[in-house]
Amino acid sequence: MAEITHARVLKIALPIVLSNATVPLLGAVDTGVVGQMGQAAPIGAVGVGAVVLASFYWIFGFLRMGTSGLVAQAHGARDAGETGALLMRALMIGAAAGVGVILLQFPIFALAFRLAPASAEVEDLARTYLSIRIWGAPATIALYAVTGWLIAVERTRSVLVLQLWMNGLNILLDLWFVLGLGWGVGGVAVASLIAEWSGLFLGLWLCRAAFAGGQWRDWARVFDRARIARMMRVNSDIMVRSIILQLSFTTFIFLAAGFGDVTLAANQVLLQFLEITAYALDGFAFAAESLVGQAVGARSALAVRRSSVVASQWGVAGAVALGLVFWLAGPALIDLMAADPAVREAARGYLPWVALAPVIGIASWMFDGIFIGATLSREMRNAMLLSCIVYVAALLTLPGAYGNHGLWAALMVLNTMRALTMGYFYPRAERAAG
Repeated sequence: MAEITHARVLKIALPIVLSNATVPLLGAVDTGVVGQMGQAAPIGAVGVGAVVLASFYWIFGFLRMGTSGLVAQAHGARDAGETGALLMRALMIGAAAGVGVILLQFPIFALAFRLAPASAEVEDLARTYLSIRIWGAPATIALYAVTGWLIAVERTRSVLVLQLWMNGLNILLDLWFVLGLGWGVGGVAVASLIAEWSGLFLGLWLCRAAFAGGQWRDWARVFDRARIARMMRVNSDIMVRSIILQLSFTTFIFLAAGFGDVTLAANQVLLQFLEITAYALDGFAFAAESLVGQAVGARSALAVRRSSVVASQWGVAGAVALGLVFWLAGPALIDLMAADPAVREAARGYLPWVALAPVIGIASWMFDGIFIGATLSREMRNAMLLSCIVYVAALLTLPGAYGNHGLWAALMVLNTMRALTMGYFYPRAERAAG
């Protein structure tokens, strides 16, 4: 296995950071374009529709993580046939899941609007938006597999190219269809649909090495029961872990509502800082996924440790830098996001928690990447379950005693426990390399 250097880690991580930076831009353009129609309902419809799809597609995020870890190990073992077969299996899962989403679109939409009711006008426009965009489900879910494959083989610049293409095309078509042709909300949906399918075709071309030599057509390997069983086990464990994690954050938001509208709004503003943290630090966790996975495939425990340490050093440096930025520039950023003086004052009072969050959370985020690379999915799931039990205990005690400060403290407890439990399981990552 090639030497694990700081330059190699940065080569993997920085394109992911830049790629992530383009994601909020697309949402802003979607909102801005429909905002030019001069009505509130189209803005709300696009917002609701995008959240419904994002929330549902998020369930399939396991396909990216599972594909990344398994392909990285095959790549480290120099098993080109298995890297191609893994991508083919993942694409099949993505296509099947996408078709299933299309077939179930009506109950999905009904459930979504029951959980988040809107005005008749907004709901009607949102249904128009969703009825168009749902046809991109197979492409969107399959793209998780493509992205995971590219990360595994250290081709994160290709991930950046893919993201720039999709978001850039989406923005241009938004402007043309909505402002030029006057298609309204439907135009935004068609723009996204075209961008998603074109992104899949571009992604498959970027993954063309997986199809070289015809290994992707080795059906005996592709449908090998043992390999399929392992892939399904890894993916199911990651899915369970991710659902528990998402429920933990959802509980945080719901409990914040009990402290009043001002506190709820302040927390919502501060959660944007955590979103920035995720976008900024994801790249280092992804670097750990790729390098640790390759080290396991190459059967080098020393390389697993070296990959974990070097990637984590950059992750910690990034977390400390972000914490300082939030501490120093936080008040100005809060003022940009909130106009209400009461919300601004409340958010400043809880700002220290957000400044601490990257520093406290970085260990758990890096362990996520390490465990995905080592395919310690069962350990990830179990660590999340144990951490959630402690988190629930913290939620039952701290908010009652300390209010919203206690709620933020409970969130820090969750990330601390995730780090401690995965730290306990870490030696298994090195043992996985034999």
